[in-house]
Amino acid sequence: MAATAQVGRGAVTAAPAHADKVPVRRVIAFFAMVFGMFMSILDIQIVSASLSEIQAGLGAGADEIAWVQTSYLIAEVIMIPLSGTLARIVSTRVLFAVSAAGFTAASALAATATNIDQMIVYRAIQGFIGGGMIPSVFAAAFTIFPPSKRSVVSPMIGLVATLAPTIGPTVGGYLSHAFSWHWLFLVNIVPGIIVTVLAWNLIDFDKPELGLMKRFDWWGLASMAVFLGSLEYVLEEGNNKDWFSDAHIVYGSIAVAAGAIVFFWRAFKVPFPVVDLRAFSDRNFAFGSLFSFAMGIGLYGLTYIYPLYLARIRGYDSLMIGETMFVSGLAMFFTAPVAGALSTRLDPRVMMTMGFAGFALGTWTMTQLTADWDFYELLVPQILRGVSLMICMVPINNIALGTLPPDRIRNASGLFNLTRNLGGAVGLAVINTLLTQRSQEHYLRLSEHVQWGNPEAVERLRNMAANYGAHGLDGATIAVKQMAGLVHQQAYILSFIDVFLLLTVLFTVLIIGVLAIRKPQSGVGGGGGH
Repeated sequence: MAATAQVGRGAVTAAPAHADKVPVRRVIAFFAMVFGMFMSILDIQIVSASLSEIQAGLGAGADEIAWVQTSYLIAEVIMIPLSGTLARIVSTRVLFAVSAAGFTAASALAATATNIDQMIVYRAIQGFIGGGMIPSVFAAAFTIFPPSKRSVVSPMIGLVATLAPTIGPTVGGYLSHAFSWHWLFLVNIVPGIIVTVLAWNLIDFDKPELGLMKRFDWWGLASMAVFLGSLEYVLEEGNNKDWFSDAHIVYGSIAVAAGAIVFFWRAFKVPFPVVDLRAFSDRNFAFGSLFSFAMGIGLYGLTYIYPLYLARIRGYDSLMIGETMFVSGLAMFFTAPVAGALSTRLDPRVMMTMGFAGFALGTWTMTQLTADWDFYELLVPQILRGVSLMICMVPINNIALGTLPPDRIRNASGLFNLTRNLGGAVGLAVINTLLTQRSQEHYLRLSEHVQWGNPEAVERLRNMAANYGAHGLDGATIAVKQMAGLVHQQAYILSFIDVFLLLTVLFTVLIIGVLAIRKPQSGVGGGGGH
């Protein structure tokens, strides 16, 4: 292989085939990029445990405060696939440094917000600009590092991509409790400045192709923004608004369909589309993206459902939830080097099978859930989740991006990350809908047994009424309310079990899907053109 390889104008410079040594400046640049990605992904979930504090501080309504998170997600999901094209036009150096600087500035603005409208706008800016950092890291990892370094680099980016959203509620809960909600955003400023300076001065592994700006597909960008932005809105808000019974969801769905038609038509017709979908013609990338979508469901879905159980059933506050959820983060951290070592010794399909099996076992364990489950009962499922995430993510990253040529990795990494985010959005929409519908169904079924014709129910009510009556209270009324609360709680627990059962089925099916993947050949694609 030649010492350097170029594909097209402004292509990425390849490393010598015989040299595995990476320049120190590139290593430092890569670490700065990884930290920037960590901040961007962390900020998706950092506000989730502290929305009530932000709501009180801004005087926002209950229906408005959710947009602090939704606006970030909608904006980010538009930028992620766009980042590959922008990196080609202006270079990774300019894109990443501007993204880091903009993200830092938007964080500062969010901390100064005095009303909910300002906060929503600042969070949208933060999500859009920050979204440009995420795919750049994946592209850099498979561009500047040779395949021999994958066992170190791939676990690192997999750890950040999974650990950041997992510990987001923990970090957010601690900051809002120890200081104030403003520190959820102020904490980004100093690291953001450092990342910006390092990125601007040290990233040097590609050149801009400014001539492509003349061919930029503005209609494609507009249609993609409508398509993905509306899709994220519909998935985020659908359950709260009872789906198609709400006019906004109907209009949003029409916008999704119209935007998708124009976007896909432009993507396959124009010579320089805003997002190049040809990467999906590679079977490994297509299956890797499918598995990434499923991992998004497991990552974001379980990051959502565990705190929901702890808050609604156990009555935990945000800090207690964060401390409980930190177990998964620790499991990921300690598994990362193990996953890296295994990736050099095991067929990636074997690793993925192990990871999906561990995920399925963890969610199956949760189908035995009761109202009494606490930290220790959740310990093993959370460890299984953390370990399985890392065991899965490393081979999925390698399979999806490891066989692509260097000139296609920047664009493909945006699509790859988009699938994970969309998986999370779809997963949360399905989980929320299932929880709502199934809890109602379980409540109706359970309430049929709690009636005057049921001797056990009558005896329970009498005992409760007598207990409260002994303290001079209206025992009968309180007993009925208490019994209704118990039925509601049990119905909710049963709906949680239904969700965990569905996730068990999903990850069991994915084990079968692994059989469709071909093993990547060592030394193909990425890694400086190897």
